[in-house]
Amino acid sequence: MNLLEVQSLSKTYGSGNTAVRALKDVTFSVRKGEFVAIVGESGSGKSTLLNMLGALDAPTSGKVFVDGKDILSMNDNTQTVFRRRNIGFIFQSFNLIPELTVEQNIVFPTLLDYQKPDTQYLDELLAVLNLRERKNHLPSQLSGGQQQRVAIGRALFTRPSLILADEPTGNLDSENSREVIALLKEASAKYERTVIMITHNQSIAQSADRILRVSDGVVSDLGRREG
Repeated sequence: MNLLEVQSLSKTYGSGNTAVRALKDVTFSVRKGEFVAIVGESGSGKSTLLNMLGALDAPTSGKVFVDGKDILSMNDNTQTVFRRRNIGFIFQSFNLIPELTVEQNIVFPTLLDYQKPDTQYLDELLAVLNLRERKNHLPSQLSGGQQQRVAIGRALFTRPSLILADEPTGNLDSENSREVIALLKEASAKYERTVIMITHNQSIAQSADRILRVSDGVVSDLGRREG
């Protein structure tokens, strides 16, 4: 079963002689629970594509369906609520709220949705992320690897069907990078979340179930990993 369907997605910036075609008629699908890496050179269109998948930017043409819903045709309010409940974001720069503790950062999206946090699930995530001893710490009191684990916990806490990760290991050393990738793979396998990750690191990309390459706005499927 496909969780994500991308149909003829194109994005052009500017017009006339100065027009830049960032995405060119991109079509692909991603199965539920699949862990997909997106690779490509800087400026190839990777981040533009990820922003479209998360409805953070609008395409020039084309459609994106998440769990059967055409997310780019929604009005702003509906889109915001859908994104908050169904799509988790993990950024290279962590994007944690400095005044909030680890625990508060993780549950924050639920509070935005006026929902009561699931404390049992929170405890489970803190254990999986190895953050129980840090739950009352502020981001400034954490290492980079710990901050990224908090960001993963925040992305998982609303139980989204889709997780979008933009260079999640970009600011981490090799050991913390391996830990973060292992956590994303576990989220995909254990919680059946569909994970789409941008990375420049070829060895990290090889750990994904499948690799998509973006080159000059065109997406090609490099296939699924065996085993």
